[in-house]
Amino acid sequence: MIIAERRPIPEILENIAPYSRVLVLGCRGCVAVCSAGGDREVAILAEAIRLAREREGKPIEVIERTFMRQCDPEYLEPLNELLPQVEAIVSLACGVGVNLIADLYPSARVYPGVDTSFYGANVALGKWVEKCRGCGDCIIDKTAGLCPIARCAKNLLNGPCGGSQGGRCEVRKDMPCVWHMIIERLKERGELERLLEITPPKDWRPAGGDGLRIRVRPDLA
Repeated sequence: MIIAERRPIPEILENIAPYSRVLVLGCRGCVAVCSAGGDREVAILAEAIRLAREREGKPIEVIERTFMRQCDPEYLEPLNELLPQVEAIVSLACGVGVNLIADLYPSARVYPGVDTSFYGANVALGKWVEKCRGCGDCIIDKTAGLCPIARCAKNLLNGPCGGSQGGRCEVRKDMPCVWHMIIERLKERGELERLLEITPPKDWRPAGGDGLRIRVRPDLA
């Protein structure tokens, strides 16, 4: 899922300082699962905004809503009725949601309420770990299902660096060396010879190196 973290309250307050009516808009997608932008977080942020503005002597009207998703135009249609009621939006969706609102409603003043971080797995209660970089040219069929782009500090494609020791990363001692894990896993499967193949220099264009990424499914269009 996409992992996000709420932005500092002072930054949010600075963005909406000129306005007296704002919409705090949550999303029940990824940001709700990682406890950054669901119904609960909308209520907490809205109340924090109200209290901060009361202390400043500048009361503010805050409307609270949470949409199913903010990354699909159809789920944003209620904004047609909400926008005339407010001067600005604080979106708790990931950056995709903020961008889409800005595209569909050019006159809307929409500000991010969270910082979008990475694609991660919920490995324990309250803990998310990056597993995928979204590079668009997946190689984990060759690396035992483990991604060296996201999980190696040096993004190495042909094995571990000389600095890894005892199965630990030299850049971050608290992080296992993913190439050590890959080698051990392939060895257990009897597939270690797969690593004899030298992976050529990676084509980073699918990762955005060629500009804005767009995917079209003709069968769905």
